[in-house]
Amino acid sequence: MFMLEQRIQQQFFENADLQNQAAEMLSRPVAEAAEAVAACITAGGKVVVAGSEAGAVLAPIFSQAFTGRFERERPPLASLTLRDEPASPLAQQITALGQPGDLLLLIDGGGTLETLQRAARAAQGMDMSVILLTGAESAQWRQVLTETDLLVAVPHDRAARVAETHLLVLHCLCDAVDLQLMGEQEST
Repeated sequence: MFMLEQRIQQQFFENADLQNQAAEMLSRPVAEAAEAVAACITAGGKVVVAGSEAGAVLAPIFSQAFTGRFERERPPLASLTLRDEPASPLAQQITALGQPGDLLLLIDGGGTLETLQRAARAAQGMDMSVILLTGAESAQWRQVLTETDLLVAVPHDRAARVAETHLLVLHCLCDAVDLQLMGEQEST
């Protein structure tokens, strides 16, 4: 039992260490991403969200917080979650549903990189900006992302730690967009 408890504690410690490191490294790219999302929404666009592996699970969580509510009441914001399907790949869905000025939020949770890269290229072809959440292995994305796209790369290789941080980044995006659109929340 003691060994199991130590291993569980180690998971928490590793997560806390990463969160401290990520707070410094990611605050600027996440702030830039939040500004891009708010600009997209205020211009009448929508945020299209898709992901792979754990990112596919996180995508609808973001969309729900965006179209519903995050931590306070506000009008619903336009967001759409896409799932990669054999009969309708992500790139095809983006071409069908995306509009110029929309934004594609991709959450790279591992898995088939080629599918997400095709989705990013399809969005760019539709004059949509791309925000990519990925892990430390972001070098494979350098040739895909353009200067108008944003990269939020969690500085870790372990998929579980990256997914935990991606969830926090998504919460930060929701909070920052709410702040930009509605101002500070009044204390009760």
